[in-house]
Amino acid sequence: VLRSVLLRGPRAGLLTAAGICSGLFIHATLSALGLSLVLVRSATAFEVVKWLGAAYLLFLGVQSIWQALRLPSESEDTSPHSLMVPPRQSWRSLGEGLLSNVLNPKVAIFYLAFLPQFINPGDAVFAKSVLLAAIHFMLSIAWFSAITLFVGRIRRWITRPQIQRRLHACTGALLIVFGMRLALERR
Repeated sequence: VLRSVLLRGPRAGLLTAAGICSGLFIHATLSALGLSLVLVRSATAFEVVKWLGAAYLLFLGVQSIWQALRLPSESEDTSPHSLMVPPRQSWRSLGEGLLSNVLNPKVAIFYLAFLPQFINPGDAVFAKSVLLAAIHFMLSIAWFSAITLFVGRIRRWITRPQIQRRLHACTGALLIVFGMRLALERR
């Protein structure tokens, strides 16, 4: 979310948050259908999702570092509008958020472990799973929106090329570390 706000503006941050939170419904559905159980019990399935997620985080990290290297120098136009991607392109943030959530095996395992605690025998499993995901969605959207609005307010200061380079480099390095950590993690 932070990366999207800094790179493309608050609208992109909100779309990234919506993508991440929309992924919760996919995990809730998979959990309700028992597919998450396959992920937990099948070492191969877990490894495939883990490696896809790690590769995606590494891709985002490298992309962020590449962006840091491509930022304009102090002498170039550094107004907030010159650093923004056109609004129609910011929709890719929705997809980035969704993919980062759906390809995270930890979220699938969390939903498999968490949701059943709140589902009683005789409950409509799918309906209750979606309800719980909706609650999680609302809480997460509120949190990510607060972060987006805060960063959006200080974005003018943050959009200075010198600061942007450091932030993109740090964000990229963190994403690469998270990707490597996920890739090297054992079940």
